[in-house]
Amino acid sequence: MPTSTLPHWTLRQSLPQDVEAIAELRAEVMRPDLERLGRYDEHRVRQRLRDSYAPEHTSVIEADGSFAGCVALRPAEDGWWLEHFYLSPALQGRGIGSAVLRGVLDRADAERIPVRLDVLQGSPARRLYERHGFTPEREDAVDVFLVRKPTP
Repeated sequence: MPTSTLPHWTLRQSLPQDVEAIAELRAEVMRPDLERLGRYDEHRVRQRLRDSYAPEHTSVIEADGSFAGCVALRPAEDGWWLEHFYLSPALQGRGIGSAVLRGVLDRADAERIPVRLDVLQGSPARRLYERHGFTPEREDAVDVFLVRKPTP
């Protein structure tokens, strides 16, 4: 059984050359949900990341010195959009995702900015976001759009 101790992790600014590692991780972590929804396309899942990748808004998560995931926080008119939040399956459930998310939300709270995101219907990631105060704003057959208002 894996240890529940939080591995040593850090965030660093993403670089243009990180795009392919992130695209591969996206394909890996999203595959089960996309297949369940009948929407998995091996090329499209990677290309959508490449097309929207903005290194200036993306941080790479490193655990014990190795690439472990990423998170993007894109400014928008109505707050921030949390995007491309992927963590290696081997590290999921060990507290890194929650710690990264807490850091993002602490920043948003300090600046009094709402954070929005969308998650695939039926994705277990939705539970993580709801535990951190996100609530549904709207949904369609594929996505659930969630928002978290800043807390005092």
